Amino acid sequence: MKVGTDAVLLGAWVNPNGSQHILDIGTGTGIIALMLAQKSTGVIHAVDIDEGAFMQCKENFRISPWSERLLPFHVSFQEFADTSEKKYDLIVSNPPYFHHASKPPEELRSQARHHDQLTFDDLLTGAKKILSPEGKLCVILPIKEGMEFMDIAMRNGLFCQRMMKVKTKQERPEKRVMMEFTTRFGVMDESSIVIHDAIDQFSNEYRKLTGDYYL
Repeated sequence: MKVGTDAVLLGAWVNPNGSQHILDIGTGTGIIALMLAQKSTGVIHAVDIDEGAFMQCKENFRISPWSERLLPFHVSFQEFADTSEKKYDLIVSNPPYFHHASKPPEELRSQARHHDQLTFDDLLTGAKKILSPEGKLCVILPIKEGMEFMDIAMRNGLFCQRMMKVKTKQERPEKRVMMEFTTRFGVMDESSIVIHDAIDQFSNEYRKLTGDYYL
């Protein structure tokens, strides 16, 4: 499985703030969990329903320097949230989504299938259930889906405290949004980032955000 820009952005943007119990939902290869292990001292659990992803994640955890703090689970998040007795200080997810834009029918079917496995409602109700009182939930989504997610989050008693909108280039529209939710209602801190500069190199702000993770 490829390491996508979305995962790198979210992993770099999230601030663990001393979180000791962390959960990565839909971990894939485990990249976000590994990034958080690099910049925290917490124990990190990672959930994925896909067997192939789980096996890659398990191996990546095993050969990492933080293997003793990383534990993968091959289970649906719905089942995990229903049976977990642990509360998490930080929950992160690069979730599946059904993109509204026009795409080939086979790709739309694939995305719809993945979204049906973990809807925004399922993710938010499950996260609320296992989030510690001062915990936070961080996600990355396309702009349109992100605004939809924020509305559903508010109905579930989770409020966006921090937001960063992402452009691939300065002249292009915003493509992604990263959001941090807590149970507290307050003023939202909003910022933005551009990934590429005018000559298609990584921008200085992107290099600064992700620099700890590139060789």
